[in-house]
Order: sequence, then structure tokens, then C-alpha cells
Amino acid sequence: MDRRWSLEESVVVDAPPAHVYALVSDLRNMGRWSPECRYVWVPRPPARPGTRFVGLNRRGPFAWPTLGRVTRAVPDREFVFDVGVLGLPIARWGYRFEPEGDGTRLTEFWQDLRTEGLRARAAELLGTLFAGTDPARRVAVNSAGIRTTLLRIAETAAEPA
Repeated sequence: MDRRWSLEESVVVDAPPAHVYALVSDLRNMGRWSPECRYVWVPRPPARPGTRFVGLNRRGPFAWPTLGRVTRAVPDREFVFDVGVLGLPIARWGYRFEPEGDGTRLTEFWQDLRTEGLRARAAELLGTLFAGTDPARRVAVNSAGIRTTLLRIAETAAEPA
């Protein structure tokens, strides 16, 4: 089976794009929604392009930190960040916000940045050791995680203010 290098899933959220964007772009919320992310520390919120942050992740007995940087933040439209470990690129995560009826079509996407060379192989090895997930299984783990995250964001966004 060929390795997949990206994923994308969507859900319709019962809230306007501005509200959903505000929730998602506050990276400190990620620990509430993601099945792997437990905590995000942002030194100077709000997040904007260039903002760096630290993520603490856990899956089963495995725990690992990541360093991230926001690469794109277009209010009510798109929010993207890259994560890495020990200076090695790991993944790009992002969200798109599109009006749909009275709500928002929220799309989460993931792209594997471990594409070639010695640095990619080192990042893959670290992922296997620290996260307990080899590259072949990472797509399945992330696919399930994206679905869970999107549903949790949708629930939060629909809660009364």
C-alpha cells in the first residue's frame, strides 16, 4: 500500500465562520478537542503568522512535545501551522472556514512534512519512538483524530455563549 502524505475532512458547524475561526485560532483550545494534544502554550496570544508555540501530546503510554509556528492566519477563512520536533519538520495542520447556510463548513487538513532525506528518516524514527506510531499507521491515527477533533469543535461552537 502506498503511503499517504495528506488528509482532509470536513464537518458543518452550527455557528458563523467568525466564531469558529476565533475558537480554532486560539491554539490553547486544542487540548480540549484533539485526542492526542493535551496542552498548547502560546507565549503571546493571539496567534498570528510567525507565532511560535509548544504542544504537549499524549497517546496511550507515549508522550511527546512539539514546537509549532503559525504560517497562515486569515480571519474567518484559514488558519495553518507547522509542527516539528528537535528542529525536524513533522507536519502541517490547518483549518479552512467556509460559509454554509447559517453555519460553517470547517475543514481540517494534515500534510506529512517528512518527505525525503536523512532529516525525514530521523523525524520518522522519532515519531515511532516518542508517539508510538510509525509512518504507515500515522495516516489512520490522524484520520480518526481529525474526525474526533472536528466533532468536538462543532459541539463547542454550537454551545450557547
